[in-house]
Amino acid sequence: MEFQERKRWVFFGLPFTFTVYTVKEDVITVNTGFLNKEENDCYMYKVQDVTLKTSLFERIFGLGTIVCYTGDTTSPQLVLEHIKNAKSIKEFILEQSEIARRKRRTMNTLDIGAGEYDDIDGE
Repeated sequence: MEFQERKRWVFFGLPFTFTVYTVKEDVITVNTGFLNKEENDCYMYKVQDVTLKTSLFERIFGLGTIVCYTGDTTSPQLVLEHIKNAKSIKEFILEQSEIARRKRRTMNTLDIGAGEYDDIDGE
């Protein structure tokens, strides 16, 4: 399955921008620009968490913004702004990122600051 959406203006949800988001089962690609084009890829297994944000105007025009928190060095927060079908794309990214992590046998670890060895007595 593949999703391809354009970034849209919030006003009326018109696709008058030159940003195209492509979400596939293994990679998220963001193509930006008209004269100077830039393509940014992020592998699904690097996506750690996903947030869906919808402002009032986005809800009125059926749009949403997805924020992917990744382990990617070039874009730790990958933002898919003002897109249609945002809820279903967010769910797809969550499912596919989990499947991709299982395939690669990777796991996310969280540093909770327990690396220091303190005595119980405070010494």
